[in-house]
Parts: sequence; structure tokens; C-alpha cells
Amino acid sequence: MQHNLEHFVRYFMPNISDYSLNLFSSITIHKHFSKGKVIIKQGQVPTNFYILTNGVARSFIKNNNNREHTRTIYTAMSTCGALSSLISESKSNATYECLTDCDCLMVNFKKLVKITKSNHEMSLLYSKVMEKIFIRTEERVDELALLNATERYLKLKKDIPEIDNLIPQYHIASFLNVTPVQLSRIRKKLYSV
Repeated sequence: MQHNLEHFVRYFMPNISDYSLNLFSSITIHKHFSKGKVIIKQGQVPTNFYILTNGVARSFIKNNNNREHTRTIYTAMSTCGALSSLISESKSNATYECLTDCDCLMVNFKKLVKITKSNHEMSLLYSKVMEKIFIRTEERVDELALLNATERYLKLKKDIPEIDNLIPQYHIASFLNVTPVQLSRIRKKLYSV
């Protein structure tokens, strides 16, 4: 699991020192979650975030009719967690669920923030990861505003080529903000050519 942590960290900071890498490693715990496991519940005040090293997870919210809306799909080497809740120490407005068996590195957010105050490299790493999360969020907003359903599906397929084989179609439809029937029509139109 140390290799996965190093791979994640060096993606953001190729020249990070072994000291800082070991410091970060000291606050991570390897976790394995089975398919269907909820790692953060809506209404829970989280203390940890996760670096997904293997598998697929999602965050979702429920509307007033109890219908689920998938906000984000997470794949290997991405961070997963209720960031705004961690920062504000408030209840999560979303649920985070493993869609497949998942291996993660669990990181205590308060310990990470404490380390960033005394270690410049960890402060830079924190900043770079936050920038990546911000960019990912902004891209998602733009996708929903500017792309039609077919274009959103094609982008998802480009980002995660095996997505159709990894998770159920109704989760993909929810992420695309379409019904499963609409997704079926999109797929039929694309693949019947």
C-alpha cells in the first residue's frame, strides 16, 4: 500500500522528500471496503477522507422524493470524501458509497492539516490536491451546464473507458442526470451505427 501512497503523492509533487512522504504515510491507514459499503453517511460529521487506490465509489444526494442523484464517481488514485464538511466540521450533505470492492488509504483530516502547519512540502501537497479537487468540481459543473446527455456520456467513457462494465447502468444514468431509459436510448443510438 505504501507504493500506492507514493504514486499518489509523487503525481502532485515528484520531488517530495522521503521525510515528508513518511510523515504523510504515518497518518494513513489502509482500508478495504466491500461493494455496497457506505463510508460516509449523509448527516454524519466526517473526520477522514480517502485516497481510492483500487475500485469505484460514488457520492450521492437524495432529493425530497428520496431519489438518489450521483454527484461524483471516484476511481483509482482520486480523493474521496466530504471536503466541505471536513473543512467546516459539519454534517455531510452526501453519502459516499463503494460501487465495487475498494481499497483506500484513509487519512485523518485534522492530522493532515496539523502537519501542513509545520511542514512546507505537506502544505504544498495539500494545496495541489485542493486545486485538483476544485478543477474537478468546476469541470463537473461545466459538463452539466454545457454538454448534452450524449456528450456527457461520451466524456465519462473517455475518462473511465470500462465504466459500463464496472458499475450498474442506473448509477451511470444518475451521474449523467438522465433516466436509465434515456441512457439506454443514448447507448442504442451510439452503438447501433
